[in-house]
Amino acid sequence: MSKSGTVGGGKYDVVVIGGGPAGYVGAIRAAQNGLRVACIDAWENRDGQPAFGGTCLNAGCIPSKVLLESSELFHRAGSEFALHGIRVNPPELDLTAMQARKARIVSQFGGGIQELFKANGVTGLFGRGHLLPGNKVRYTPRGGKPELLEAEHVVLATGSTPIELPFARFDGAAIVDSWGGLDLTAVPGRLGVIGGGVIGLELGSVWSRLGAQVTVLEAMEHFLCMVDGQIAKAAQLQLKKQGLDIRLGAKVTSAEQGPSGVALTYEDQRGRHTLEVDRLIVAVGRRPNTEGLLDPLAGVKLSERGFIEVDGECRASAPNVWAVGDVVRGPMLAHKGSEEGVMVADLIAGRYGHVNYAVIPSVIYTAPEIAWVGQTEEQLKEAHLDYKVGTFNFAASGRARAMEQAAGLVKVLASTADDRILGVHIVGPMASELIGEAVVAMEFQATAEDLQRTIHAHPSLAEALHEAALSVDRRALHAINR
Repeated sequence: MSKSGTVGGGKYDVVVIGGGPAGYVGAIRAAQNGLRVACIDAWENRDGQPAFGGTCLNAGCIPSKVLLESSELFHRAGSEFALHGIRVNPPELDLTAMQARKARIVSQFGGGIQELFKANGVTGLFGRGHLLPGNKVRYTPRGGKPELLEAEHVVLATGSTPIELPFARFDGAAIVDSWGGLDLTAVPGRLGVIGGGVIGLELGSVWSRLGAQVTVLEAMEHFLCMVDGQIAKAAQLQLKKQGLDIRLGAKVTSAEQGPSGVALTYEDQRGRHTLEVDRLIVAVGRRPNTEGLLDPLAGVKLSERGFIEVDGECRASAPNVWAVGDVVRGPMLAHKGSEEGVMVADLIAGRYGHVNYAVIPSVIYTAPEIAWVGQTEEQLKEAHLDYKVGTFNFAASGRARAMEQAAGLVKVLASTADDRILGVHIVGPMASELIGEAVVAMEFQATAEDLQRTIHAHPSLAEALHEAALSVDRRALHAINR
């Protein structure tokens, strides 16, 4: 495709609205494909400064992992180091320094995206984008007057925003969303978390390790219902051992602010209960961020839940309009959105593009970590598929023992008919890294035997995946086969 015009003329081959993981990655790949690209993003950080990277980089994935790492080190220093023969005084928390480190890392990555844009020839624009009919985009710079951009293709990648409960409005102080939950300047004595999903558990873990008494209120009766049941049960046990008070089937009905904190009322099978906390994090999910994005005549259809309707290749209902990431169906995961951005950029350039939605990994960065790909045992049963199961406990892993992180297990599910791997589920140390091998194996339609015959370094955590694969056929070498 030839380039459609000059930057000064406001004409582009591709205009991407949204600079998060889906948008900025798609913009870079489109530019690598020889297209003239602009990427518009409206994100502003706490200091009022614009930044690319969206929620993931500025208020989600990256800052949460920084605090998870820091808080885990603090916790281990106070509770585990002595087991290694390392005697230290009780560790002293410097939360200001911890938060400063987080901010520094986020800032470095934000600047890195701008450098990538410059290196690849992407025009980065801070401000708001509004899709008009005919693939025109009204771009409103920060503090400036609207400009009209023309594009052959428009990619919508505006991400998602936290869901707010009508009885627990965010005030940035006592009641906060996930971003606010990352920016607390003091460890609350009593922290309440509404929502026991990925975000709620990660933020709850951070502040629990730093000394808060954390209560997680989850409306669902089952813990982590999207996770394989055996893995979820093992994870719940470990998190409770760490001090997280996880209350299931707890439907919060009110949150009243008072002089001594936030008074919560919730109901479960046993009746109505009250709970008072100093701070409250609401982490009940996210909704697609499409407010002010679409002109009614642009021809882009939305679902009942507000998602942009797309086909299997992320084409929206209007010609040459695409949508990727959190604004479309599928899991709200940064890596899913990035791959959709790459796919769309390649399809626009006339190249091959594809996302295998069946093998998208998911991770919860608690300790132990929880990671999975493919189908759960419950899903296989519901689909009436014949399958085999192999498991291996990290308690039998020499490397895990040496790390003093021997809790958890690896679970491999394989087809009885052809031995193809159907799902891999892990709760344990470095599960986020171990799941990558399973994703590659499933991408190449590997069998359990393929993993069995793959040599794994000893001693390593990856051996647990090897042993779980062997266990599928009751051939584990370092565990009793049942």
